[in-house]
Amino acid sequence: METVVWTLPLLLPLIWAVYSFNRLVRDKNRVWAAWSDIGVQLKRRSDLIPKLVEAVQAYSGYERSVLDQITSLRTSSEAQQDPSEKAGLEAELTGQIKGLIAIAEAYPDLKADSQYLHLLHQLTDVENHIQFARRYYNGSVQNLNVRIDSFPDMLIASLFRFKRADFFELESATEALPPDIGT
Repeated sequence: METVVWTLPLLLPLIWAVYSFNRLVRDKNRVWAAWSDIGVQLKRRSDLIPKLVEAVQAYSGYERSVLDQITSLRTSSEAQQDPSEKAGLEAELTGQIKGLIAIAEAYPDLKADSQYLHLLHQLTDVENHIQFARRYYNGSVQNLNVRIDSFPDMLIASLFRFKRADFFELESATEALPPDIGT
């Protein structure tokens, strides 16, 4: 019985260390999973863009520079893995998509086209999913970063070289809004 009394104070720090390590691993994996969710939604949007560009292109041949810019940004964003860099590219892409929709407003036949309207509704749905995924990711990043910066978990985090994660931030608050499809 006496050895149990002496070993318990020695085991408590070890139990705490294992518990703390496991929570850090859990939070790190949540960040990775949340980033994957953002990637899925961005891929869905990326897959819609060529269809939307094609629909608008049929009606507005002289707006070529906007279409080329959207295609270029889409390609750059797909290749980017860093959250902060990808966020910047996605912000630009969102702005260009809003510009594309504004161009489409000038073409009544296009606004009445059922395929175009269906694409716009899909795009709005995807934009909402991106917003939800971004919120979950940033919440997961916040939990991990707080744990890494808080005592006593910071001791385990620094010992096992856990790194702070980057938020998926927007350039401005207006970028958080889904594009106005004007329907």
